[in-house]
Amino acid sequence: MQLRYVFTELGQGLRRNLSMHIAVVLTLFVSLTLAGLGVLLIQEGGKVADRWGSQLQIAVYLCSRNDGNPSCTGEVTSAQKAAIQKVVNDNSQVDSSFTESKADAFKKLTEQFPGKYDGPDSPIKVADMPESIWITLKDPNQYQDVESAVVGLDGVSRVQDVHKVLKPIFATISTLKFGALGTAAFLVLAALLLVANTIRLAAFARRREIGIMRLVGASSLYIALPFLLEALVTALFGVVLAAAALAAFMRFGVHDHMSTNLNFIPWVGSTEYLTAVIAIAVLGPLLTLIPTLVLTRKYLKV
Repeated sequence: MQLRYVFTELGQGLRRNLSMHIAVVLTLFVSLTLAGLGVLLIQEGGKVADRWGSQLQIAVYLCSRNDGNPSCTGEVTSAQKAAIQKVVNDNSQVDSSFTESKADAFKKLTEQFPGKYDGPDSPIKVADMPESIWITLKDPNQYQDVESAVVGLDGVSRVQDVHKVLKPIFATISTLKFGALGTAAFLVLAALLLVANTIRLAAFARRREIGIMRLVGASSLYIALPFLLEALVTALFGVVLAAAALAAFMRFGVHDHMSTNLNFIPWVGSTEYLTAVIAIAVLGPLLTLIPTLVLTRKYLKV
């Protein structure tokens, strides 16, 4: 009988303040969608860094057998690699370094251009790829010190400052990420204000029933339960709509357009989408349940 009352109050509360609940759902939908996009962009930045390195890195490409650099007379030797690595290790601006093998470089190439270099008829083989030393700097602005130390060494074909190459990409990702998260934060504030107004209106509409329940000794949780369920229902609607919007973005934006026209960039996929959905699935209920718990103590005086 008690649960029946709670669900009856839930249905009446949703109908009584339908327009306000719709406003909360729509605000949550937009804010959670933008928050989900922010999570996707954070993961996109990580995938780009995994593929091409971070803005703190420079890449020292070693001579290969078909190298176009006239200073390379053939494949880099073990002695040359050891000498280059010693220069890198002795430089005070170097934080860490690792060597990328021919196989790893070829794997990156096949991931960047799927289907183009696979199979026995590929115009580029593993043996054609250059080895490289990826150096992580303590300060990206000091790359010239490291570059000047390794350029011209025997076995070095060229040095590439990853910061220069990736700076526009990371700048774009960061701008979109902070724009999405910043707008989502403003909309979250709007959602919290709408939740507060909804609770206040609902408490005023039910003031007689609440007064009777206090007189008969109803617990604070029992009185607040219909309000908490209303908050949970609106949050679930907002999460479902936001997840659907993110799925549409992944399908029509990333899969059909970006990954086709810009296939040299590693794009987020289903794993990253699930991470974003989990994030908004946690955030949505928190945005409604926590303020509801706080505000019911004020407006219901329980």
